[in-house]
Amino acid sequence: MFGQIKKESHSKIYTAFVREKPVDMLIFLNNAKGPIYSSILAKNADCTYSHVVKVLKQMEKNGLVIFNKKGRLKLLSLTNKGKDLAEAFEKVRNLLDKK
Repeated sequence: MFGQIKKESHSKIYTAFVREKPVDMLIFLNNAKGPIYSSILAKNADCTYSHVVKVLKQMEKNGLVIFNKKGRLKLLSLTNKGKDLAEAFEKVRNLLDKK
């Protein structure tokens, strides 16, 4: 339903340039086909919930994600800036991971 964040390790050059999990979370949110909330993101990123929330708060502060409250859930969505950045990171990741 939501897909998976790639679990295999990326090239060493990619991980030298970026913090892998936050970038993968951003790409995952961009490619999601349905509503996403923090616990789904934590499970798929293989991170603790508290770490994911901390990263998401930084992303929100920088205008990349928006929290939309629906009842007891806080659904996540990317801003236009977040989508642009996710697409750019995905291109960079694909270029650096190419053999």
